[in-house]
Amino acid sequence: MGYKSLCFGFSCILFAYFLYSPIPENIEEPWKVRYLDATVKVVSYMATLFENIGLMKYEKLFSTSSVFYITQAVSDENVTVIDTYFSNIPVRLYVPKRKPERKRPAVIYIHGEIKAYDNMNRLTSNKLGAVVLGINYRLAPKYPFPAALDDCVSVTKFFLQDKVLAKYRVDPTRICIMGDSSGGTLAATVTQLLRNDPEFRNRIKAQALIYPGLQMIDTFLPSHREYAHGPILIREVMLKLLSLYVANDSSLIQASLRNEHMPEESRHLFKFVNWSDFLPEKYKKNHVYTAPVLGKLNASYPALVDSRLFPLLVNDSQLQNLPLTYIVTCEHDLLRDDGLIYITRLRNVGVQVIHDHIEEGVHGAISFTTGSVVLQLGFKIRSRYIRWLEENL
Repeated sequence: MGYKSLCFGFSCILFAYFLYSPIPENIEEPWKVRYLDATVKVVSYMATLFENIGLMKYEKLFSTSSVFYITQAVSDENVTVIDTYFSNIPVRLYVPKRKPERKRPAVIYIHGEIKAYDNMNRLTSNKLGAVVLGINYRLAPKYPFPAALDDCVSVTKFFLQDKVLAKYRVDPTRICIMGDSSGGTLAATVTQLLRNDPEFRNRIKAQALIYPGLQMIDTFLPSHREYAHGPILIREVMLKLLSLYVANDSSLIQASLRNEHMPEESRHLFKFVNWSDFLPEKYKKNHVYTAPVLGKLNASYPALVDSRLFPLLVNDSQLQNLPLTYIVTCEHDLLRDDGLIYITRLRNVGVQVIHDHIEEGVHGAISFTTGSVVLQLGFKIRSRYIRWLEENL
């Protein structure tokens, strides 16, 4: 009992300290953002402490906290919600109850524990009259790369079969792949792989990426430096969790924090993520580009040079085949520049891109539209995304 009281007291002191950490001035609902930011930082510190004393793995505390947002498969008067399996992988389907006048559109939604996004997927299905498919892919570190991607590709290909689309009355020409944050990474890769696959390329009409993470071969982009300490998404936390997806190796985490994690043979890839070439001038500010230090990490991890892990690493010829693209970036977001670089590269090869930049935005806002703390910014992003789907799908 004394140990638990000590931990609780320490976490309260940390929370009070972080609650008054400075945040950018123009953020909407600043005290709510402060609360969420402080919560993430306390969880990170406690997770580090618990791991160091052998009580709990770092990532376990993060996954435990997400359980509070999970909802069961409950249908309502508008949407039938079904938990089932596609290709032996758990999925959740949202199927409108009203009889369609024509075949329905469909959205394949990708983001970790999909049951935590029930509210948004239910709303999307109801407003668009669309079938929404959420994928509960395997998670790291138990299942490292490429397990999550393999699950997403397998489920998507299963869903795109004629017999499955016919079962749910889905129009094969009106399908969008969508993801946010790490789900945006997977959505971008799945779209690249399928649009370059002759069997499936004509079945993906659009992709929607909400503040996606698209590369980590250069961890010193301007937004990485400006928002290393948040709000909400913290550079050290992000690199720890990403490193666990590649390998459970603490030296990889430390090397990535120093931007010294890439091998010598990766030199040719940096032309794809060179922010001095692709970022709009207003985001370069006074930052000076410095090339990452290569070949410092003794261990070798082939995943680090794999474009299936980092969608920005594909060449222009592979980008040319991509469909209509919607990308949301947030000003006060560590991953802001990933999205901005991708937008520039896509437009350079002729892909039609609709870009929504949220000046007062922070990472993860769309996750906070339910629960004890909700952000109006989350509702704004969600509304813009659904309106784009209505107009383009």
